[in-house]
Amino acid sequence: MKKRFLSLILILVMLFCAGCGSEEKKSRPAKTEDLDEATLRGMAEDITKEMSLKDKIGQLFIVSLYSLDEGETKNQQKITKEMKDTIEKYSIGGVILFSKNMKDASQTKDLIGDLQDASEIPLFAAVDEEGGSVARVSSNEEMGVEHYPSAKEIGETYDEDLIKEMGKNQSDQLKKLGFNMNLAPVADVLTNESNTEIGDRSFGSDADKVSDIVSILVKSMQKQQLSAVLKHFPGSGDTWGDTHRGSAEAEQTIQQLRKTDFTPFEAGIDADVDAIMVSHLMLSNVTEEKEPSTLSKRVVTDILRNELEYEGIAMTDAMNMKAITDKYSAGEAAVKALQAGIDVILMPDDLSKAYQAVQKAVKDGEIKESDIDDSVERIIYTKLKRGIIPADTDLLKDNES
Repeated sequence: MKKRFLSLILILVMLFCAGCGSEEKKSRPAKTEDLDEATLRGMAEDITKEMSLKDKIGQLFIVSLYSLDEGETKNQQKITKEMKDTIEKYSIGGVILFSKNMKDASQTKDLIGDLQDASEIPLFAAVDEEGGSVARVSSNEEMGVEHYPSAKEIGETYDEDLIKEMGKNQSDQLKKLGFNMNLAPVADVLTNESNTEIGDRSFGSDADKVSDIVSILVKSMQKQQLSAVLKHFPGSGDTWGDTHRGSAEAEQTIQQLRKTDFTPFEAGIDADVDAIMVSHLMLSNVTEEKEPSTLSKRVVTDILRNELEYEGIAMTDAMNMKAITDKYSAGEAAVKALQAGIDVILMPDDLSKAYQAVQKAVKDGEIKESDIDDSVERIIYTKLKRGIIPADTDLLKDNES
């Protein structure tokens, strides 16, 4: 299965690169970093056309190891047969690891490698490594990843060069472990000092300063071929609640959001960020219905896509958070998120039910397959751009041996 997928990549590279470039480039294996955006997008479109609906739906999910093997509740530090079977069954788009999954650097590297080997289509291997209190990797000294202070301290004490160096070092160290996506940086502007969900995870209360930091980090992270994920759109810095614990509402008007909260996200978009995570926050003065932003077409499509002209991956916040599970089933939430314009569903409360609900929604015409195709093309394009899906003959031979 994996050989067939990688063979398709190689054929596409050869077709797209035929007759282009210097003799020196022709003499060595083609790699995705050698290819321009138009070529990569064309490849992503062709790859998507070759995929079954089953595989395309699977690409829309990034899941925890628990979702891959619900019976393995204690030891999730090595791959199990159940995990392999689940990856094959659903053709998932990615996995996310937490501190409990990581004993040391060697074990983590092996685990991610085994997960990748089990998947026909190379996975997003994601982690939450913001710094400060949200440091799934660097909180363990055995991982060999430098622990950075909170975003608040960085915003107060770091200059441009230090921030750039932080993004480079942290991303390089994560890449060496096998990660290719970091759910960072936080782009929320802290306009409510009593905010408990964001707090010191924000770089500050000055939107322009937060924007500058976000832009530097996105560029330095992705220069190391690690996908950055801006969060939590449309901006959770003013809320009083916590979406981890239940519904949370913000009272900003669209004018206030445009003036302050959107600014760092626009800076990240200008820096070509790979993904933006949408919050479960409800915007009572922006959307007609009281529902989480992740499930709101007004927020995801009208504002993020159309107004801010964002063309990358739109990802949900974790879908097992109380703001979702208190009101929606796993299937209902997944369908509503995709209908809103989301591309990637992060950590559904029940993978099987979410997957089946999406499959049924496509069959019943509630979700257009063409919209699924658009999302999958964004996902495959990003995987090609970051070298997650390889396009060189050396790696192809390695996979065939």
